[in-house]
Amino acid sequence: MHTSPAEAPGAGDAGGMNVVESAQARALADLGHTVELVTRRTSPDQLDLEELADRVWLRHLDAGPARPLAKSEIDAHIDEFAAGLERLPRPDLVHSHHWMSGMAALDAAAAWGVPHVQSYHSVAALPGSPLSDGEPPESPGRVAGEALLARRSDAIVAVSTAEARTVVERCGADPARVLVIPPGVDLDEFRPAAPSEERPACPWCGSRAGYVLMAARLQPLKGADLAIRALAQVPVGMRPDLMIAGDISADFADYRTEVERLIEGLGMRDHVHFVGAQSRPDLARLMRHSQALLVPSHSETFGLVALEGAASGVPVLASSTGGLREVVVHEETGYLMHDREPSSWGTTLIRLLVDEPLRQRMGTIARIHARRFAWPDIAARLASSYEGLIRSDA
Repeated sequence: MHTSPAEAPGAGDAGGMNVVESAQARALADLGHTVELVTRRTSPDQLDLEELADRVWLRHLDAGPARPLAKSEIDAHIDEFAAGLERLPRPDLVHSHHWMSGMAALDAAAAWGVPHVQSYHSVAALPGSPLSDGEPPESPGRVAGEALLARRSDAIVAVSTAEARTVVERCGADPARVLVIPPGVDLDEFRPAAPSEERPACPWCGSRAGYVLMAARLQPLKGADLAIRALAQVPVGMRPDLMIAGDISADFADYRTEVERLIEGLGMRDHVHFVGAQSRPDLARLMRHSQALLVPSHSETFGLVALEGAASGVPVLASSTGGLREVVVHEETGYLMHDREPSSWGTTLIRLLVDEPLRQRMGTIARIHARRFAWPDIAARLASSYEGLIRSDA
């Protein structure tokens, strides 16, 4: 409900969840299923129904003004979205992604007499909790809504074991109804650079020198400030550039200014480049030519970008939090950092930069590790769980 699966990740509030929804739909369609993705209309020009791929449709429903809204404003229109859903033809099963979508779809699924599956992709921290506990709740109803969905949905699909624990312990889900099915990765799009591929010149600075990458929305939870401070620990003579691929979320408009001040204060203006939200092909190209991927998030239920980095044959330097511990294999595919000290991160980054054989070994193992998450395999598991729910509901 709050962002379209067709939106570029890193733009506004779009992120890994949007990538998962879109790729999941296409992978299910490849197995012969028809998937209709339903989202809120954000422009008067959007069609009611459009075909994204064979057997994959995108439907826009009116719920509030037909323009982008901050996530904190959207839950005021849940009832409108729910009313639009209830007018649609009866599906075989409803799978909601994010709490707002679930709150809109729960009663519609009950009225249709079909199973309702809930995925969270992120679970709100309780008010006043540290960022390491999860996303700050963007509206007062989120914590209670997530708990209601955990109790009433026919199944919960968690993206990681860490998220499964959270929905059981914090949201009260019945453990018997919780499944762990991780996101997949497109192994053709996200691949290592071929030996014949020259590192592209940076379109923002013109340099062909090495760079490290951070791909995330610009908000405090994602920790861009730590990535910048870590890079400042690297001696100038060997310091790579840092590419930050992602835009500001409307609810965090002041954060870019804070980050800019930090860059100026550290004298890093020539080394940090904000490259904005990237298309999937452009992000994949940026990723496979980077020396390392930085994921300094305070909290991640999975960390899809870390998996995409692994598939690209790039070592990942990530926070040891949530699902990132299930994506990054410490000292094999990258490093999991147990603190948020810039000096620790800088020392580990230097180790990767100076040891090319280490980077190559980690990149090779990371690619092998990523093959466990091929979309056809993940979609088959998801379809099997859907079919089981439909049979038991009959």
